[in-house]
Amino acid sequence: MSIQPTKFAHVVYRTRRFDEMLKWYTAVFDAKVQYANPVVAFLTYDDEHHRFAFANMSLIQPEGTETDKLGVVGVDHLAYTYASLGDLFENYATLKERGIRPYWTIHHGITVSMYYADPDGNQMEFQVDAFETNEEANAFMHDRFAANPIGVEFDADAWLERLRAGAPDSEFLPRAADLPVSPIRGAAMKV
Repeated sequence: MSIQPTKFAHVVYRTRRFDEMLKWYTAVFDAKVQYANPVVAFLTYDDEHHRFAFANMSLIQPEGTETDKLGVVGVDHLAYTYASLGDLFENYATLKERGIRPYWTIHHGITVSMYYADPDGNQMEFQVDAFETNEEANAFMHDRFAANPIGVEFDADAWLERLRAGAPDSEFLPRAADLPVSPIRGAAMKV
């Protein structure tokens, strides 16, 4: 039996109207910008570290011209939060036994995440928060996120083995290093 997430966490959009999207979401949701650079932005309307993220496709894929074509712009992925690191990794083990594997495993600094794609290619992030409180996560986004706003990849099988051997969550949840910065991966991209 799969372990279910405890909450819906956030949505990430790909856009070629980056500034317009940020303005719209701050106006409609009274959202505040948690972190932004010319390529990515993270916004929230509550105490969560982020509820929306935006990828500026004009900089990520500058040769592209589509502003309305689904798959090029629009929803990149939805994210679901698990109650614990153990739940996230036991769900990973269950899904792996069923032949379902993540295409990307990454420590974003604020979350430990595994990305999956359904048969239609819809992408989803299964995550666990790396901090005990939203205040700590928000502080990380303001103080340290700029060093690596994408994250550092990890070996899920090695982490699962260590967790099952009794390693405490504290060995995994704080991101130990900001390098190497992972490339952005997607279900349709060659990994």
